[in-house]
Amino acid sequence: MNGKRRRLLLAAIDPMLEPGEQVEVTTIVNLSSVTVPRTAAVAAATAILSGGAMAVIPVPTPMYLGMTDRRIFIFRANPTFARPEEHLMTIPRAGLVRSEIKERVLNSSFVISSTDSEQGLKIVFPLAGRKERNVIAAALPLAD
Repeated sequence: MNGKRRRLLLAAIDPMLEPGEQVEVTTIVNLSSVTVPRTAAVAAATAILSGGAMAVIPVPTPMYLGMTDRRIFIFRANPTFARPEEHLMTIPRAGLVRSEIKERVLNSSFVISSTDSEQGLKIVFPLAGRKERNVIAAALPLAD
């Protein structure tokens, strides 16, 4: 994450911080992945409907993730102006666990969940975000 994006994200998080809370890591992530079959189906359908003039490929909306020593903040990212658009959720870190890291060629991911919940949140990190992924993974215990 470049300096401008980081400064804008920190400015968005700052009013929500509790006394003594510090931001440990900031990164760009995707909270849902687009599957290859779905991508191919959408691209083929738009190519057919447009007579081959264009093909649309769906991409996930980039999100900003900021993690403090107490919470994880998720913001929708404005891809054009590099600023956080909307605060989507705040997740307390207490009781969070993560799955094993799944490595891929262009990205990697893991699922975070609460120890008392069956649902989880899949976080997909781009290739350039591996350093931040490792910091977040080290801060969250591995699920049993």
